[in-house]
Amino acid sequence: MPDDLILHDQKDGVLALTLNRPKANAFDSPMVAQLQGFFKDAKRDDAVRCVLLKANGKLFSAGQDVTEFGSGNISFRAHLMKNYNPLILQMRQLEKPILAAIQGATAGAALGIVLACDLRIGSPDARFVVGFGGIGLAPDSAVSLMLPKIIGLGRAAHATFFNEPINAEQALNWGLLNAVVPAEDLEKTAWDWAGKLAKGPVYAMGISKRDFNKANLPNLEEVLDYEAHNQDVAASGSDHKEGLLAFLEKREPKYVK
Repeated sequence: MPDDLILHDQKDGVLALTLNRPKANAFDSPMVAQLQGFFKDAKRDDAVRCVLLKANGKLFSAGQDVTEFGSGNISFRAHLMKNYNPLILQMRQLEKPILAAIQGATAGAALGIVLACDLRIGSPDARFVVGFGGIGLAPDSAVSLMLPKIIGLGRAAHATFFNEPINAEQALNWGLLNAVVPAEDLEKTAWDWAGKLAKGPVYAMGISKRDFNKANLPNLEEVLDYEAHNQDVAASGSDHKEGLLAFLEKREPKYVK
């Protein structure tokens, strides 16, 4: 397994994790496993008081690398239960603040990862794409829960059904981003925010996060499980077969059912 899919740097109480899989930072199973490992370490390391999640390149992440699945049959449920569901739970259950710094596009499962963070800042070119409908699938990685919670059900349905990007200005107005800063300032601002969080009352922040989870996401684990079940249902349908083929052939899908 390559050991540089997630770069890490720790200083002044901040653990910075950088997605590093050119050119689109698309996730495969080894990359998710590395991220799970770093969050596991962050939980038990008292020297880590804040996690900063960021990415190299022109975009944050295109989401799951669909080429990992090849042409064979795969259980999407099994894939989610191994990869994204445990990761999302780790992030929400980590009683330390997680800050995401986002440039360019964030799509699919990567959107779920970003939504699981506590705070998000972005550059003006940041954009958020639900993405699943582009290959005939339904949202997973807690997107079906988190996105409506943050931006509202109607906006989430629009973004999901039309598969249209949410731009940085919309994301800021709707609460999906906490701040938008010039691209050249994103890295410095992210470190400044993370450093301030690390110097704060992290124990109290952790309890606050526990409260937020109880009040707003009490059914997170149940929803993740239900999404995984439904993703297997969606994957068996004609929409996914046509959507995936069109994606690989770089053409518009033709849905007929």
